[in-house]
Amino acid sequence: MVFTLPRHLAPLVLQNKRVIYDLLFRTSAETLLEVARDPQHLGAEIGFFSVLHSWSQKLELHPHVHGVVPAGGLSADGTRWIKPRYDFFLPVEVLGAVFRGKFHEALKRAFRDGKLDFHGDLKLLAQPKTFAAWLRPLFRKDWVVYAKRSFGGPEHVLRYLGRYTHRVAISNHRLVSFADGKVTFRWRDSAHHNEQKLLSLAVDEFLRRFLLHLLPEGFVRIRNFGFLANRRRATTLPLCFQLLGSTPQPNPEVTPASSNDVWLCPNCGGPMMVVEKLTASEIQLRSPPLLTAAA
Repeated sequence: MVFTLPRHLAPLVLQNKRVIYDLLFRTSAETLLEVARDPQHLGAEIGFFSVLHSWSQKLELHPHVHGVVPAGGLSADGTRWIKPRYDFFLPVEVLGAVFRGKFHEALKRAFRDGKLDFHGDLKLLAQPKTFAAWLRPLFRKDWVVYAKRSFGGPEHVLRYLGRYTHRVAISNHRLVSFADGKVTFRWRDSAHHNEQKLLSLAVDEFLRRFLLHLLPEGFVRIRNFGFLANRRRATTLPLCFQLLGSTPQPNPEVTPASSNDVWLCPNCGGPMMVVEKLTASEIQLRSPPLLTAAA
């Protein structure tokens, strides 16, 4: 599933990346969860992860999130796995309308709470009436949510993830040449059957477009929701496997030796016990161990 912000919002996005990208993650996730829970559509609790991309094929600003969603979900009581009843997973027209409404309300709330910055040509938008008038035509249009067919198996999922999760704005294989102060690269024209074309930009313009996609420091661009949420998946994933009649293959080096959270040492075979658990931030704050000189 792909949720895209309209191009009209691009100037505001550039001045408020952290706020608006957070809103994009939150409102798209709330949309998927809410529509999936509706008995008229799926009637299930789904799980998914979302990946933020901010670029188009020409490196222009094009904020959107890719949501990778298993084609089904858990029943409300957690006793059944529910599959889609139609040839499609969820109706994209409904998703687009709900997403537009949720983002609209979230953006207006961010404005009222003073979380948005306005600089340069956008200074006038700091006035409530001007901001409302600027947004009004945007939210009278349909917002498009795109849905792809289900993957053909685990190998296809991994191939997709390899392309999308840690991609930067442009990969090396698309770069063709750098000559006479211009960078030439390939781009795919989706309006003409994904035809491969070449685009040449002055080096300053190429760097400007590339730097549009730098994220705020510490911003998390891959997030988990529903039954894949970080705090839930340890419980919900085994339940999903059970209801689907599948058991994940354990890693022999980390398989618990008993129900008491005991692991076996891969070197000596002795029992290993968890003595402390650290969060990612705690690991970063800890200094490396002191090196002692050999006697």
